[in-house]
Amino acid sequence: MSRLFLLTVACLLFAGCKPNTYFLNVSYDPTRELYKEYSQVFAEHWKKTTGETLDFQYSNGGSGSQARKVIGGLDADVVTLALAYDIDNISEHKLGLIAPDWQTKFPNNCCPYYSTIVFFVRKGNPKGIHDWSDLLKDDVKIITPDPKTSGGARWNYLAAWGYALEKELGDLSVMNDPARKEEVDAANAKAFEFVQAIFNAQKVPVMDSGARQATNTFVQNHVGDVLLAWENEALYFLTSKEGENLEVVYPSISILTEPPVAIVDKNVDKKGTRKVAEAYLNYLYEPEGQEICAKHYYRPFNEDVAQKYRDRFVELKLFKIDDVFGGWANAQKLHFNDGGTFDRIGKK
Repeated sequence: MSRLFLLTVACLLFAGCKPNTYFLNVSYDPTRELYKEYSQVFAEHWKKTTGETLDFQYSNGGSGSQARKVIGGLDADVVTLALAYDIDNISEHKLGLIAPDWQTKFPNNCCPYYSTIVFFVRKGNPKGIHDWSDLLKDDVKIITPDPKTSGGARWNYLAAWGYALEKELGDLSVMNDPARKEEVDAANAKAFEFVQAIFNAQKVPVMDSGARQATNTFVQNHVGDVLLAWENEALYFLTSKEGENLEVVYPSISILTEPPVAIVDKNVDKKGTRKVAEAYLNYLYEPEGQEICAKHYYRPFNEDVAQKYRDRFVELKLFKIDDVFGGWANAQKLHFNDGGTFDRIGKK
């Protein structure tokens, strides 16, 4: 045996040293900076509380792609993804990996923060982009990631669809009114045409697999006139050097985006990290966790923290996916599964 090995064993057995606990958070693109800081703060809290040292590891990418990696065997302790469907997908494909009732485990259906979809444009807004209809101008090129792989892109798509529905109906609250079914069906047909005009090869020159890649295409590679972006992503990049030449535009209406979190049950039970995983996600709801979320431009649910950061977030008319699309399971089936409306849009 090597001397180093013997010294390590001696430290563990006689000096009370504990090996680090390795903990993997599988997340979606724009959360890199948020969870880097949050995990560091939580690790200090956990060390002070329990004496245990945590070694955090991360995996970031398009939300749909990240879900498929976990299904394929990536040993995540928790997932912090862009939308509920991606976590449902893990639960359904790998029985026991994530409990079917995962959304009951933490407050707000396991959503510790929320955001929305906005427009990121060049300084001075040279193409005059103020609302969703302006995206159809002949000289406007749009950057958005691929809805097949990116949760953010699916939110983009549904935000545009919701705008078109409101334009036709005047009031989205009639969506579930049986007496207005014919009118709603006609509005959905118009919405299909509107979104088809946005998500085609002539308007979208590059369709990256994830939201951060799309942001880099727009911000660093200077491709396109407008980026359909998470609000938190756009506000974060305004603080960068490249952000001096960009600005955020808020449309007349957008979608309330709720990125959820969940424990990967089978993995934490195998690794013995359930206690850490539960504390890690619960701490996101505590004032300190909410403060970090707000600092990274995610809208906090905690009223005191929200009030503190009220000047950071523009008041905006938002609609919920449950109210307009019947929830994520229904939206995924209708719009993003193979053969859905996104596939029918095709490449014009």
